[in-house]
Amino acid sequence: MPRGSKSKYTSKQKRRASKIESGYERRGVKSSEAARRAWATVNKEEGGGKRSGSGRGKKPDRAASRKGGRKGGKATARSRRRTSTRRSRS
Repeated sequence: MPRGSKSKYTSKQKRRASKIESGYERRGVKSSEAARRAWATVNKEEGGGKRSGSGRGKKPDRAASRKGGRKGGKATARSRRRTSTRRSRS
């Protein structure tokens, strides 16, 4: 399997990476950088692709997604706050 191949990921992991990537792109991150960050987040949370054998299942740690969601939410709230104050002044 060549480096960067996504064949060993589950469909859920691929779906999560896609959603994370689109979130980064909405915030203005370049497409290639968004993909890199999305897969890094999935890898950090779930420990990479599929693994065989018993006892290999661990509960995923969603701390990275929570942090990213909070940061993105703050940025959105901040920009909304700025635009709403501009409207009310005029």
